[in-house]
Order: sequence, then C-alpha cells, then structure tokens
Amino acid sequence: MNISPLNLFNRISFKKIGEIEVSPELPVKEDEDIIMKELDKMSRINNVKIERKNAYEINLSLKELQKRTHKDYLTTKKMLAVDAPEYVNLAEGDKKALKHLVKAAIVLDKVNMQLDNPHNLPFKEFLDKEIEKGGKKAKLAKVLFDAQKGVCALDRESYMIELAKGVTERAGKGVYPQDLEKDEFHEILIKMLKKGKHKEVAKILNQRSVVERKGDELIAIDYVDKFKKDFAQMADELEKASKVSTNKDFNEFLKLQAKALRKADPMLDAYADKKWATLQDTPLEFTITRENYSDELTETVFENEELRELLEKYNIIPVAKDFLGGRVGIVNKKGTDAILGVKNYLPLMAQNMPFNDKYEQNISPDKESKQTMVDVDLVAVTGDVGEFRAGITLAENLPNDDKLSIIKLGGGRRNVYHRQIRLITSDDAKEKMQKRLNATLKPSLHKYYNDEADHWFTVGHENGHSLGPKSGTEGLGKYKSIIEENKADMVSLAMVDVLTEAGMYTPEQRNQIIVTYAVDNMMMSKPTMSQAHRVRSVMQNNYFIKEGAIKISKDGILDVKIDKMVPTAKKMLEEIINVQLSGDFATGEKYVLDNFVWTPEMDKMAENIKSVSKTLNGKVESPLADELLK
Repeated sequence: MNISPLNLFNRISFKKIGEIEVSPELPVKEDEDIIMKELDKMSRINNVKIERKNAYEINLSLKELQKRTHKDYLTTKKMLAVDAPEYVNLAEGDKKALKHLVKAAIVLDKVNMQLDNPHNLPFKEFLDKEIEKGGKKAKLAKVLFDAQKGVCALDRESYMIELAKGVTERAGKGVYPQDLEKDEFHEILIKMLKKGKHKEVAKILNQRSVVERKGDELIAIDYVDKFKKDFAQMADELEKASKVSTNKDFNEFLKLQAKALRKADPMLDAYADKKWATLQDTPLEFTITRENYSDELTETVFENEELRELLEKYNIIPVAKDFLGGRVGIVNKKGTDAILGVKNYLPLMAQNMPFNDKYEQNISPDKESKQTMVDVDLVAVTGDVGEFRAGITLAENLPNDDKLSIIKLGGGRRNVYHRQIRLITSDDAKEKMQKRLNATLKPSLHKYYNDEADHWFTVGHENGHSLGPKSGTEGLGKYKSIIEENKADMVSLAMVDVLTEAGMYTPEQRNQIIVTYAVDNMMMSKPTMSQAHRVRSVMQNNYFIKEGAIKISKDGILDVKIDKMVPTAKKMLEEIINVQLSGDFATGEKYVLDNFVWTPEMDKMAENIKSVSKTLNGKVESPLADELLK
C-alpha cells in the first residue's frame, strides 16, 4: 500500500502539539504504522517531535507473554543479596561509596537505552502507565522489557522479540536516524567528502557520537554533549563516592572518570581508562564499559568501494559506535588470586602466538604484561552489560584496541570476571545441566564436564583479546568483531597444551577444559549475523566437524576427539591471524561465510538441547542495589 505524504495530511487532523487524529471512517489500525513512519520521516527533517496519540500497542499476546515470563523460559541471575558477607564485611566508607556508584550506574541505564532504540524510554513510560491502570499484558511485558533492557531483542533461539507493535530494530540502533538506510548513508558521506567536509565525516564515523540529520547531510554529536545532564549527574555521584571510598587509587580513577563525563574530550576518557586498567588491589569495582558490537551500520562503509577510497584519502578510520554499560561490584580476593595465576604465563602465550613477528601485541613476550585481573561479586549490571539478550556477559577485557588509552597513552588492559553470572550453585541448575549432558554428550565424556572449566576457558578467552594484532583490523568492517571473538576462543583452546606443560593445568583439567568448551559451544538455534559471539560458535563447530575433532551422531549426540582438539584450534588460529593481518573486507567476509555453516548435525543437536531446556531469555535481580537506591 503506497501512501504519499500529501494524502497522509489529508487524512490527519492535528488537535494540539503531540496529538493526531486519523479520519474515523478510514482503516486506522491497518494504516497507523505506515502513517507514523511517514510522519516520523517528515518530523526528523523539520526537527518536530510527533508522538502517537495512543502511544503504543503491545505486540505479544497475553499467552506468549505468560510463556516468556514463566520461570522455565526466563532464567534468573541474582546479584549480591542485602546480607551478603562480601557487603557486610566492607568498611563503612566503601558501603557509602557503593550507594553512589549504584546511582551512577542506574543513570547510565537510561543513557544506553536511548543509544539502543529511541522508542525504549517512551515505551517504558507507556508500560508504567498501563500497569497503573491494571494492565495485565503491560505488567508481563515490563518484565521482559526490564530483562532485555529494551523494546527489541533477540532471544536464545535467535528470534527477535518486538514488544511494541510497529517498532523494529534498526541497523543503526538509536545512534543513527531511524529512517537512514545503508545506501543513503553511503551517498550522504560521499557527497560530504567531495565537498571537503572530511572533519565532519570523521566525527560521524567516530565511536562516541550520536548522528542526526541536518538538511540533506548528517551531523555528529559527542555522547557527552548529547547526554550532558545525565552525564553530569553521574559525575556528581562518582565524585561523592571518591570522597568516602577507602582506596586512594580507586578514588583517583573515579575523579578522572567524573572529569571525562563533564567534557566532550576523548583524551579525558583515555586518562580515566589508563588509570582504571592499573587497578588491582581495590575493594570496589566500578566500570563504564564501552563496547561496539551492536552498531551494524557504521562499518558498512567498507562495502562501498568509492566511499572506502575517499575515506582512505582523508585517513579516516571508521569505528562502530560504542554502547555503554555500568558495572558495580565488590572485588573477591580469593577468586582474584586464583585468576592472577595466569598472568605469569601471558608472555609464554604471546611467544606461542602464530606469526608473532609480523605484528605488535598488547602482551609482550619479553616484558611485564600491562594487564590487571579481578574477580568481582556483582552488585549491579546496567546498560550494555546488564542486557540479558539470549545471554549475558561473563567477563570483559577492556579497553578495546580502538581506545586512545591504548593508541596514544600506551596504557594496559584489565579483565573483570562476573561471579554471579557464571556460578551454578542451586541443585535445580545442576539437575538441568545433567539433563542437558544426557541429551547431548557421549556418556563416557560426562566425567570431563565441569562448569569451573568453563570459567578457565573464559579466562583464556579474555586474555586472548590481548594477544594477536593490536591494530589494522578495522578494514574487516562488520566481520571484525566476529573474527576477533573467534580468535579469542581459539587462543584459549590452542594454548591449553602449552599451559598444561608449563604447570598451570593438570592433565585432567586440560581434558575438562576441552570437553566443557565443546559442550558449551553447542546452541539451540542458528544465530543471526548480528550475534558475533554466537556466529563464531557456529564457525568453530563447522570447522571442528570438518577436521574430525568433534562428531555429532544422527541422534544428535556429541563425541569429542580430545587429542584432535588443540591441533585443530591451532590451525584455525593461524587462519584467523592471517585474516586479521590482511585487514581486507573481502578476505574477512569470505572467511566468515565459508565457515558460518549450520549443518544438519547442528540442527539435530539443537533439537536435543530444546528437548531438555526451555530457557529463551533471562533477567537480573539486584537486591542489594535496590536497597542502596532507597
């Protein structure tokens, strides 16, 4: 159905600013979304905000909402309790600081929702009003909204949950105009570059800006300027925390981070990042995470040959937009001491990386590693870190290579591991895991599955991000993140024998890591290309099947050829490093597409997993954080 803007205006009457009515004799329900999309386009051109008279309509049926919010389908991760000994035993100053840190993290939640989707906050407000009216659907929809922290999100079966009718996820999320398509995006940038507006284009393709329309061009607004009030509020809370927290180094970091929140200067973030990466012996943890996996529009510029050549001419390196997360926690000393044991082996791992004479790594084979590591009991996870979309973050290695603290200041990196997210403590969770093993893994291999081995694999993965080429991979475009995640996994697996020989793992632990990795890599559905962490799992499974390292029977039962696993990982790692060294989009695309093959064996495995696991999504409960906010 084609409707022109003129016809739309003939069918619409404006009662007052912010309200519209459509002629009652016309089929409003059928055309409302089309009408609103056209109005949205016109409103962006003229910077006029137009809202639906009836706000939103919940997209899922009551039956579907009841299913998706049932405990069998919506798993729960619980952060620290109010009476947790980790909190009770804190110094009074640190308890006071935690209150301010949680408040700052909550503000960040609001900011990231806007980066994710411009409908998030209005839809949240709509749900709250409907709940006040006693809306049953709204109450359940709010549970899902709070879990995935947004109106649109993929579940574990790679199904896109769209909570609001007519609202879909865009490639540019909330950081680009909602009506901006890829081809127009490229055309605008080409025209701007030909007009000599390369500085403006560089800002548009920067990782820390929100892009808006300005006439027939685009403009970029730095995050700090875009969210000035919210960032100032966060800065206030961090400064208050720095006055009562007991650790001098931590307080210095908080002051630097607060400064960076008040002024749009990337170097201020760099100084804060550099200090944060040195923190090792602090009682508290606070992080503003900046990761760029969600933006699917920025790096499409590499697909346009004319645009790519113009960007090279002006030395513009496009970087996908950062999405922001907040992490507040208490450092667990025992867990941290255990993790720190790997630090002694990082130079050995760097020395064993393929083709290590062809690139510079963040970890040096012959120098002390600029890498700190902490195991953290979580109080709150907000924004990008707290989004439970198919899965939730187990650990992070930051800052990423595109950050100025790495590029200009020579700073180090820091690994933070999330205890509450990884731990399987309840009898119910252990029983579910055993059912999964019975349905998917060869019985003789059950003895090797160990959830603690999954943690050690994750430790290897996070350190793997610090190994391999530290620059030059930007040209891989939208495949860069997939290839990087693939690399980190293969580093972890390829180094198992090296670390066993060096004494870090026992032979039994070696086998546990290998088998646990193989089991946990199996999925209940084929992912979409936007899911970097899951796409790489399919690539690995396909690769390992072809190499004979794993085999899935016709009944969907996994057999792991333990002695073939590490050699296969080494082979794949060599291929990955070569792709990264090429820095070439076509090479990266071919590598990903050649390996991203969902086989019949994987499909049968997925059926087996779904037969014993109904989980589609998850949510986070933060009792201590809730108490601190009162």
